[in-house]
Amino acid sequence: MSIDSMRTRNQTQISEFILLGFGELQESKVVLFLFFLLIYLLTITGNVLIVLLVVYDKHLHTPMYFFLGNLSCLETCSSSTLLPRILASFMSGNWSISVNSCFVQHYFVGTFLAVECYLLSVMSYDRYLAICRPLYYSTGMNGRLCLVLVLVSWLNGFLPTTLSIAIISKMDFCGPNEIDHFFCDSFPILELSCSDTHVIKVVIYIVASVFTFPPFMFTLISYVLIIQAILRIASATGKQKAFSTCSSHLIVVTLFYGSVAIVYGLPHKGRLKDLNKVFSVAYTMLTPLVNPLIYSLRNKEVKKAFMCLLFGRIQT
Repeated sequence: MSIDSMRTRNQTQISEFILLGFGELQESKVVLFLFFLLIYLLTITGNVLIVLLVVYDKHLHTPMYFFLGNLSCLETCSSSTLLPRILASFMSGNWSISVNSCFVQHYFVGTFLAVECYLLSVMSYDRYLAICRPLYYSTGMNGRLCLVLVLVSWLNGFLPTTLSIAIISKMDFCGPNEIDHFFCDSFPILELSCSDTHVIKVVIYIVASVFTFPPFMFTLISYVLIIQAILRIASATGKQKAFSTCSSHLIVVTLFYGSVAIVYGLPHKGRLKDLNKVFSVAYTMLTPLVNPLIYSLRNKEVKKAFMCLLFGRIQT
C-alpha cells in the first residue's frame, strides 16, 4: 500500500458513532426520558432488594435463591450498562459515542447476555434435580457445586464476547457513522464497516452458537424432563405444588429466549429493524425489570422475607 493511500485511509477513519436511538420517537424525549428513568429505578430497586433478601434471610440460603441472587446481580449490572447513557443522551440531545466506548458497551452488553444464558440453564438444572431427583438434591446440589456453576457461567459468558470484540475491533470504519439502534450491537456496527464483513459475520454466528446454543438446549431438555415428571404425579395438588416451584423461572426463560430469538433471528432490514428495536428493549430493559416482579409475586418465601425485612424482623 502506498504512503498516499495510507494517509487517505487514516483520514477517513471515523472516531465516533452516532446512535440514532428511537428515530422519530425522540421528538417525545421528555416522555421517553421519564419512561426509561422509571424502568431503571424500578429495575435497580427490585434486583438490589432480591440480592439483599437472599444475603440476609437465612431461609433463602438455598441453591435456588443463591442462583436467583446472582441473576439479580447480573440484571443490575446489565441495566446499568445501557440505561444511564440513554438517559444522559435524552437530557443532552447528544447521541454520539466514541468508537472505543462503543466497543466497550458492546462487550459488556454481549457478556451479560451470554452469562444470563448460562445462569438460566443452571437454574433449570437446579429445578430439574429438585423435582425429578429430590432424594439426590440435598447432597448433589451442594454449596461447592453451586459456586462452581456460577463461576463457570460468568467465565463462559465472557469468552464469546471477548472473541467477538477482538474481531470487530480490528475492522476499518470509514463512514457513514450512524448506528440505527439505541446501543452498540454487533450487526448494526458491522453494517458501518468498510471491511469485508461476510466472513466475520459467519465467524461471529459460529462463536455465538458454540457458546450460547448448548445452555439453551440444556434448559430446554431440563424443562421437558420436568414437565414429564410433573405429568406423572397422580394428585392434582402434587402437580400444582411441583409446577409452582419452577413456574416463575419458566416464565423468565420464555420471555428472555423469546425476545432474543426474534432480535437475532430476524433480518435486520426494512421495517424489521423497528421490530428488532422493540424486542431489543424487551430483553435489555424489560426482562431485568420484570424478573424481580415475577419471582417475588409468585414466590411465598420471597414475599415472606420481604415482609420480615420491611418490619425489621429479618432472620440472619
